[in-house]
Amino acid sequence: MQFEFRTVASILVEWSGASRLGALLAPRFQGRRILLVTDAGLIRTGLLEPIQRSLAEAGFAVTIFDGVVADPPEDVVRACAAQARACQAELVIGLGGGSSLDVAKLAAVLAVSTQDLADFYGIDKVTCGRLPLVLIPTTAGTGSEVTNISVVTTGATTKLGVVAAPLFCDLALLDAELTLGLPPTHTAATGIDAMVHAIEAYTSRHRKNPISDTLAREALRLLGTNLLTACHDGTNRPAREAMLLGAMLAGQAFANAPVAAVHALAYPLGGHYHVPHGLSNALMLAPVLRFNATAAAPLYAELADVLLGPSDSPPQTRSANFVTEMQRLLDESGAPRRLRDVGVTDNSLALLATDAMQHTRLLVNNPVDLTATDALALYREAF
Repeated sequence: MQFEFRTVASILVEWSGASRLGALLAPRFQGRRILLVTDAGLIRTGLLEPIQRSLAEAGFAVTIFDGVVADPPEDVVRACAAQARACQAELVIGLGGGSSLDVAKLAAVLAVSTQDLADFYGIDKVTCGRLPLVLIPTTAGTGSEVTNISVVTTGATTKLGVVAAPLFCDLALLDAELTLGLPPTHTAATGIDAMVHAIEAYTSRHRKNPISDTLAREALRLLGTNLLTACHDGTNRPAREAMLLGAMLAGQAFANAPVAAVHALAYPLGGHYHVPHGLSNALMLAPVLRFNATAAAPLYAELADVLLGPSDSPPQTRSANFVTEMQRLLDESGAPRRLRDVGVTDNSLALLATDAMQHTRLLVNNPVDLTATDALALYREAF
């Protein structure tokens, strides 16, 4: 057996850690000029005030870039990098959901790079270094804080990914207190997104390995056990902590054993209809699970044991039970269940299928080969 496993340099898990961020960062980093990357909505919540105060007390000068939007386009990434250069940032902090973390990663590279953003798309195309980078998630979903991946909207409806080692951060801070205000539907969508990461990493056709498998199983256990509690009682601290930890473990898993058809089918929903990434994954999960079930039955059976406990039933039975259990969690989470519920129209399904087939980087990892006809059938099933 031969494989390589990569992840971030350091992970710190601490309730209320963000409120003492200055004290945490001061001994770790020499630079004192910070660019903090976030979105305007997060600023309106007041979440940043104690963080800014802590950084100021520790001697940091903070410039805020709050222009991040969902499915961030190239001009947002470039504007963030320009601000990093303008304030002569010595450290970049990404704070927020996956979009803010993705923009922060790329800005940290572009701030010191002679390469253009357009040169980065694909796998291992980033040849330069980056500024020191700290990532702090406020949702338990993307796991972006521990991945080497950023996704950028490159046209009116298209997305491309950057996958490169420099996007692994220096420090990921997991402070579950930051997730307490997350609404139930957002908690559901992001939590299911993290479960998709674990499932697709575990069944990935390429680079699946014993470490990613172990992380994926533990991620699925934490997420599956706590998803409904977090959705129905958002103030439950143990559930929030378990969800954030599970999302991070799933992120480590899929950064090494890449995701597949659920993501390929989800991206066009974001591009054409601006459906949030986590929700688009949630909407496509059940159809893809059923589509993959025959080929992936032995692996789905193992995941059934994680969610439902060990069983002596044959693999096909346990695989079916796994799909049923995931359907139950989807139904009871409160997230929208059908494409029509989020504004998708049936006359666009063929276009979505055509777009999904462009994501070959993801489709090659699926346990079953997927054709354009299959993609259209899956969208119709989800509709």
